[in-house]
Amino acid sequence: MMGQQKSEAQLFNYAVNLEKRVRSNHPLRKVKAAIDFGFVREAVAHCYGKNGNESVAPEVILKMMFLLFFDDIKSERELMEVIGERLDYLWFLDYGLDEKIPDHSVLSKARARWARRSLRACLCARWRSAWRRG
Repeated sequence: MMGQQKSEAQLFNYAVNLEKRVRSNHPLRKVKAAIDFGFVREAVAHCYGKNGNESVAPEVILKMMFLLFFDDIKSERELMEVIGERLDYLWFLDYGLDEKIPDHSVLSKARARWARRSLRACLCARWRSAWRRG
């Protein structure tokens, strides 16, 4: 009887350290060191309810929005397709190799939910001060 190859996702299990896989002079390292994206959590807290499904963390959404512009990615849909393929993106977003990448609609929903004008002013001020220090 002829054998068949079995496809097993966990056939090999390697402990991959993304920190070591992203080169030391990678531009996203400078961004991650210069900007604490955690400020967005407080800035948009009023946009979230207390009940319902748990959403993607606001700082992750903001980092994804940043990547769109940083690498001139054409669409949110394309970004979500690329994230899982790029170790540097996974590292920047603090995602693991097997982390589920959210649907592209997460970004458009966040933009609609977050007050654009106030968020834009807050972001510009934060990024300007971070780049001056860096």
